[in-house]
Amino acid sequence: MTKRQRGALKGRHVVPRMCRAYNIHVNGVLHCRVRYSELLGLHEQIKKEYGSNVVPSFPPKKIFTLTPAEVEQRREQLEKYMQAVRQDPVLGASELFNSFLRKAQQKVKVNILTSDQTEDVLEAVALKLGLPDELVGYFSLFLVREGSDGSCTFVRKLQEFELPYVSVTSLQNPDYHVVLRKSYWDSAYDSDVMENRVGLNLLYAQTVSDIERGWILVNKEQHRQLKSLQEKGSKKEFIRLAQTLKYFGYIKFDPCITDFPEKGCHVIVSAGNNELNFHVKLPNDQMKEGSFKVTRMRCWRVTSSVPMANGTASSCGPGRCEVKLELAFEYLMSKDRLQWVTITSPQAIMMSICLQSMVDELMVKKSGGSIKKMLKKRHNGAIHRSDSQQAVKSPPLLDSPDPSREQVVKLSSKLTSVTLRGISTSSSSNDISGNDFHGNYAFEGIGDDDL
Repeated sequence: MTKRQRGALKGRHVVPRMCRAYNIHVNGVLHCRVRYSELLGLHEQIKKEYGSNVVPSFPPKKIFTLTPAEVEQRREQLEKYMQAVRQDPVLGASELFNSFLRKAQQKVKVNILTSDQTEDVLEAVALKLGLPDELVGYFSLFLVREGSDGSCTFVRKLQEFELPYVSVTSLQNPDYHVVLRKSYWDSAYDSDVMENRVGLNLLYAQTVSDIERGWILVNKEQHRQLKSLQEKGSKKEFIRLAQTLKYFGYIKFDPCITDFPEKGCHVIVSAGNNELNFHVKLPNDQMKEGSFKVTRMRCWRVTSSVPMANGTASSCGPGRCEVKLELAFEYLMSKDRLQWVTITSPQAIMMSICLQSMVDELMVKKSGGSIKKMLKKRHNGAIHRSDSQQAVKSPPLLDSPDPSREQVVKLSSKLTSVTLRGISTSSSSNDISGNDFHGNYAFEGIGDDDL
């Protein structure tokens, strides 16, 4: 816990809400809202980590509904508990307590209908946070899976036609959540968002989270500088410094498999700065890093494959079917030499969405258009690409001559019989097909001198 936070907590007080949640204030300013069960969870974690003898007493559970007097009594007890934890030199400085305060501040609860689409939920979240209408389009909702080790897997960006409540609850797994994250790639647009207090807080929270996950590379000196800015409460300066660091604004994907530079290589892919960055582990255990610029990708496609045995899908069982996703892009390696690169990953669709949004942003800038208008149209679901841009037919260069290669099946045909990470079936023209290539109008031919 930072010195600034420890000092500020001296002015902490807890205010009950009618829904049995409590507002935690720091020096008179609302910091976060938490329920009794969340504080109890923190208490149990602290006991597990530091032992029962170290932890202060916690207000006990009540079987029956609390009376107004009991509600006030519990509020006072919780306030004393939080103060006791804060004042303890070990507990108050622990990452466990510090992380709880950060996550509690970043959590937002909104009342929605099961029939509300992504746009409705995004607007409800923005209204709850106080984010101005003109900045809503700068953000999107993403479905993520949180690991027990604190890792975060971005499953996909929620599409306009989706019903977020249904998408999450249908997974029947508490590890899945919906998160708010900026939806643009060029960090120059951060300045627009940071002009607003709520926008600044959202970017700051995202940046801190990305650093903690290790998505942004930070050396010791940079970490010292960032910590100093945190303690001063200099959020803008914190973000400005982070913008200079490697992989700022990137989304990092889970380890997966690629056929570049050779088949079967393990790779960690990150998307950002108009590129896909590869950290590849070669068969000789040597690590290599390289990037594939989106402007050199002629086209890409997402396919699904099902292992076949004796003409039947070997991985299919009653009510389920294992589907392997692949993202393949045709890349201009040198003048007049195109090569297909394939990534096998459950996050292939998310990778494709990242590439498309990069292209959208590049094309708007190239045409001299307004990024604000593009984001507003994206928010309103009004971005439409011509048929020639959506699907560019090309020879099946992706098909491998290897006879042992699994049969390629159209994803659009499989969605009628399987649920893929909670994606609902759709007859939309945006269905991803194994034979449809996403043409890249940001593709730029290059010469040997540019390589």
